[in-house]
Amino acid sequence: MIHSQGLRYRYPGGSELHFPDVQVPQGAVLLLSGPSGSGKSTWLAMVAALVAPAAGTLHVAGQDVTALRGAAADAWRAGAIGFLPQKLHLSEALTVQQNLAMAQWAAGQAEDTARIHSALAALGVAELVKRLPSQLSGGQAQRVALARAVLLKPQVLLADEPTASLDDESAAQAVSLLLSTAAQQGATLVIATHDARVAALVPPTSDGQIGFQRLSLSREQLSKA
Repeated sequence: MIHSQGLRYRYPGGSELHFPDVQVPQGAVLLLSGPSGSGKSTWLAMVAALVAPAAGTLHVAGQDVTALRGAAADAWRAGAIGFLPQKLHLSEALTVQQNLAMAQWAAGQAEDTARIHSALAALGVAELVKRLPSQLSGGQAQRVALARAVLLKPQVLLADEPTASLDDESAAQAVSLLLSTAAQQGATLVIATHDARVAALVPPTSDGQIGFQRLSLSREQLSKA
């Protein structure tokens, strides 16, 4: 679950943002919406213990992430958080299999080929295991990146602008894939987006979802909170 109260973030040498309190149960879906620059990526970064808040409490998957620093934060993140970034960050020098293996190495685990193949197969891209990212279509690359994000069965799956630059059909497929994958794994799903189409693509009572919430961010509101 994700629970925050009085959460604030101060940009170095800049303004301070005050975020709304949230309580998202395990297995639920949170749609984090708002225009570019409204603080969505900052909120995701705090949830993933990539940056520390200036004030407030933040518990994610039973962990007080405000207490995590350095190697401890890295180790917790590797096991608890799956991250699908807007820029997929697949290493061009590595095969699909090696890109997924990096997630296991980051978590201090040995490469598990069977688990990698299973994750890819679940997303319909098992045949791509030996390809380089340059040999993938945009849709294939996104599925590979999602397989990497859920490889270690994280409790929380974060997706940052997953429909950016996609046409309507591809956007619908991307959101459907996120919902079904999170539901299969029982993960809490957060979709951060400024894409107005996404809200219509996330049914409030989808099968397998414990709950659905919307949190809309505005830079002006956050600054004045």
